[in-house]
Amino acid sequence: MVRRRTAVSTAAVALLLASPALTACGSGPNRTGAAAVVGDQRIAMSTVQARVSDLRTAANGNPQAAQAVSGATQLPTQVLNVIVQTQVVDKALADKGLTVSAGEVQREYDAEVQQLAGGSQKSYEAGMLAQYGTPPDQINSYLHEKIAITKIIAALGYQPGSDGGEKALEDYMVQTAKSLHVHINPRYGVWDGKSASIGKVKDPWVIDKTPVTSPDDTAAPTDVA
Repeated sequence: MVRRRTAVSTAAVALLLASPALTACGSGPNRTGAAAVVGDQRIAMSTVQARVSDLRTAANGNPQAAQAVSGATQLPTQVLNVIVQTQVVDKALADKGLTVSAGEVQREYDAEVQQLAGGSQKSYEAGMLAQYGTPPDQINSYLHEKIAITKIIAALGYQPGSDGGEKALEDYMVQTAKSLHVHINPRYGVWDGKSASIGKVKDPWVIDKTPVTSPDDTAAPTDVA
């Protein structure tokens, strides 16, 4: 169920990212009770568990989302993968001296509602949950990351959406993740430095261009990872 930036693969952008995922760890990272450690910050196992629970609750009101969530066998790992990779995007954005404003997010939201859902906020939000596992209160986080990725690609000297831009972005994200010295709790899998993802939960660094449609018009997702 949890998908990200492509129509055919993994992890929703900004899946349940409104509440803080990381806490500072004083003089150094504390791995006790952590699902992961990213730089000098930790992601608590309780955070991952809470977000999985929140996603299941949100999906209960959406038949397609509920079907996909119920069939997901690695949901905690996929959720953790999204949280970690969001931190990588934030670091990459900061390293380029870039920011994403609340105004930019709002304009993107208004544009997507109009362009992808015919102006219907309800249909747009239902489509985001069914297709990407992104509940209504997490859409701004999704859009924040989408804009961030577009800016990073441009800063790398490429046109967003181009093959060269996607490859450059992936390489840059891998290097950024490496600088953060990511550590994953073995219960969730093993961090793959070559893809900047947890094990087989591969998440290409590309921007999704798939239209969001209402649940009545959207085929149920068939891929989980």
